[in-house]
This record gives sequence, C-alpha cells and structure tokens, in this order.
Amino acid sequence: MKHSTAAMLAMTVSGFASMAAAETFNIQTSFNAGDFSTQYITENWLPEIEARTEGRIKIILTPNGSVVPARETPDAVAAGVIDGDFTSVNYFAGLEPAYAIMGDLISGYDTPEQMLGFCKDGGGEAMMQKAADAITDGEVTVVACGPYSREALAARTPIRTFEDLQGMKIRSPEGLAAAVFSAAGASPVSIPFSEVFGALEKGIVDAADASAYVNNDATGLQDVAPYPLYPGIHSMPSMQLTVNTAKWDGLSADDQAALRTWWYDAMYAMAAEVSKQDAEIAARDDATDKIEVIDWAQEDRDQLRVVARQQWEDYAKKSELAQEALDAHIAYMTKIGLFK
Repeated sequence: MKHSTAAMLAMTVSGFASMAAAETFNIQTSFNAGDFSTQYITENWLPEIEARTEGRIKIILTPNGSVVPARETPDAVAAGVIDGDFTSVNYFAGLEPAYAIMGDLISGYDTPEQMLGFCKDGGGEAMMQKAADAITDGEVTVVACGPYSREALAARTPIRTFEDLQGMKIRSPEGLAAAVFSAAGASPVSIPFSEVFGALEKGIVDAADASAYVNNDATGLQDVAPYPLYPGIHSMPSMQLTVNTAKWDGLSADDQAALRTWWYDAMYAMAAEVSKQDAEIAARDDATDKIEVIDWAQEDRDQLRVVARQQWEDYAKKSELAQEALDAHIAYMTKIGLFK
C-alpha cells in the first residue's frame, strides 16, 4: 500500500513538473492573416510541435503587424514583448546590410531547398545569429532560417532569354533587386506592391517582381501579364524563426532540438506544397491560348547569376558582416555546384 501511494505521489509530482515545463510561444509572423502560408502552418504544423514535445511547447502565431511593425520584431523579441518572430529578414536590411544578403540573394539559388540547406547545414544559421547579435546584443536566438518559395515574375511582354531583359521596365523593390535588374540591362521602376496590377494593366511596366505563382494567380496578375516566368529567375525571400534568448535557455536541449527540427520539417513541407500548387496552376494556364508560361533555360539562369554576383559583391562592401554573409553563401553555392 505504501509503495502504491509513493508511486502515485511520484506520478503526481512528475505531472506537475511536466505542466510547469510547458511553454507557450507568442510568435509574430510577416505573413498576413489570410495568406496560404499562415493557414498551412496553423492547420498542419502548430499541432505537430505540441505532439512532438508532448505538450511542452505550444506556438501561437499572430499575423504581420499584429503587435509591432515587422521591421521592429528583433527589438520586440529582445525585450520580451513577443516571444519570437517568423519573419522575412529583408525587413531588417536597414538595421544591418548583412540581412539583405541573407534575406534574398537575388538570382542566387535555383530552389528553396538549396537555400534551406545553406541555413540548416551550410553555415546560414550562424550568420543569421551574428546579424541578430549585432542589433540585439545577444538577446535573440536564431532557431532556424530559410525560404519556402521562389517568386514568379509577372510579365506582360515575353522575356524568354537573358538577352530579352534589355530595356524592359521591371517593377522592383529598391536595393539589391533593383541593382541586379539594372546590371542585366533592364530598367527597374519603384512602384508600391498595391499598384502592381494597375501598372501592368496600363503598360507602365513590362514585368513585375510580385510574389509566388499561386499568389499572383489569386490576385489575377496573369490576366494582365500573360507571359509569366515560372519558375522565377530572381527572388527567394528567406524567413527566420527566432526566440527570446532567456525563453530559449529555459527549454531543455531535447526541446530546443525538437523546435529546430520541427521548423525545418515544416518549411520543407511548405516548399513542396507551394511548388506543387504553383506547378499545377502554371500547367493549367499554359494549356490555354491566353497565357504562355516561360521557363528559362539553365544557360540563361546562369548568365543572370554571373551578372548578379557582381551586385552582391558591391552590396557586401556595406559592412563586414555583409561580406562574411556573402562569403558563406558563395562557399556553399560552389559546394553544391551553382558556381564552378
């Protein structure tokens, strides 16, 4: 009887300890509430982290700007205003130039999986941590990083080869993307994202850096830009998952590893799903007489990468960390055969 009572007490104490160890992470994303990404992660992967940690970790995702503007999330995580962020690091390029190199190496990688590999196994995480340390003094821990999609290029005029970029007016964000397009012979035009449809419809631009094919389809861009480039030739924005360092240190080593593994599993799965949906919609469109989906030959992609590399190198001069980030990228891209 005494042994039975002792066992029950031990189980009760163990149960309380498990409950005490449970952590809820309020994490702000740079996704909008209705985005495919938000829905996919919420429905398919938030329950998974609870299952993998037996309830010790629960994540609540909040949409872009719900607590602070996206560009302010590093400070908010450091201060404990939010527990972490799941954000495109391009928002932080004004805080440290390395984030532009880490956030979207324009015309660099051919697939999201390649860049996820750089983050996971090729030194990308360590570089992202150095950038975080530079602006938050070690109060933010980078758990993981990488992209989940390659953006298509919406075009109202055929751009079938690298040479066809000459003279094209292309809506592009300012900074590294605009520099690459300009070096390739195009004329970058700075237009707010909300005005992309109208600019294409009216012929103000010939093409536009917009979003993934599935998202461009949802907003009807192919109706006014019937020559989309897919898979895209330029943008692949990288996300990061960070956690307040004090909260991170409160997790066991096993749960830290589980959170990192969970994020990469989710991103690889989401990349596959977005790629599947992009391909299905692109094939549907290409089968019509109204839309011609253009897929550049590898030779043309390689030409653009060579031109882009000079722009990366020029941008990397903006800070020591930016140069270190680019060196890490180049080493990994050479290793996987993107550079000879």
